[in-house]
Amino acid sequence: MQTSKSFQLEDFVAGWIGGASSVVVGHPLDTVKTRLQAGKGYKNTLHCILTIYRKETVMGFFKGMSFPLASITVYNSVVFGFFSNTQRLISKYRYGDERHPSGMLDLTVASMLTGLMSVGLGSPVDLVKIRLQMQTQMFLAENLHLAGNVSNGTNIPLRSVDIPSQRLYRGPIHCISSILQTEGLQGLYRGAGAMILRDVPGYTLYFIPYAIFCDLLKPEATSSPHPCSIWLAGGLAGSISWVTATPADVVKSRMQADAQLQRKYKGILHCIIHSYKTEGAQVFFRGASVNAIRGFPMSATMFLTYELSLRFFRSL
Repeated sequence: MQTSKSFQLEDFVAGWIGGASSVVVGHPLDTVKTRLQAGKGYKNTLHCILTIYRKETVMGFFKGMSFPLASITVYNSVVFGFFSNTQRLISKYRYGDERHPSGMLDLTVASMLTGLMSVGLGSPVDLVKIRLQMQTQMFLAENLHLAGNVSNGTNIPLRSVDIPSQRLYRGPIHCISSILQTEGLQGLYRGAGAMILRDVPGYTLYFIPYAIFCDLLKPEATSSPHPCSIWLAGGLAGSISWVTATPADVVKSRMQADAQLQRKYKGILHCIIHSYKTEGAQVFFRGASVNAIRGFPMSATMFLTYELSLRFFRSL
């Protein structure tokens, strides 16, 4: 029998493989989602995609990917390791055997605790990712602000403001350094409250549907799910989780994209009220279609590579 230490190592490696593959698959649509939620000037999803491609080429879709890709090793191993260990602790406490199958209540508690824990690691990662994704938008806002406050009244045409060549951050490390200098340590956790509102129910509607769909798609109650079943269950769980989390995700994205220089929102409630008053209730569902589409391949890839990696390591 393998020790708990070896299981933790397997979860770590499997979480890294699954997380890294899901980031590569889902990041382009994540950029589109962030621009739709926190940016300006996009009519719809297709217009946003075409605008990014025309102005920034294919590489524009991968802005901000290096940091989450690098940090996903720790994040996913902790998330999946924490979830698995919490399940075992709950089973040991309730049934006296950590291998006892988890009930729906057990899964719910483990999922909610995982969502709460994940914010500590995920909030800075998301913040840096969004700031890097929103560089062009933030520079546009700042240049327009400066252009509108020229003391001699000179009329500066919009086309003269060269946006694409400007970069607020040189990369993830420079972004973190700039945030720490201008906003302090708490700046890295801006939007963490909104992230809690997103991830606690979000992880509940991530792990539970996955478990339910896996059970439904298994040919026999005692058999292991087929890779195709894992892929489909993971994809459906991801779409459900992301769509239901969209309103909180909109607030989180706006809070995190709100840089110190041109701060618009005082807090979560102010962001919600201001967004509602200026753009209506539909603003909280902006990017929902992208989330649904993006959530499927990301989560399908995540769960499939995670589960297959675990099977491989445990067969050695």
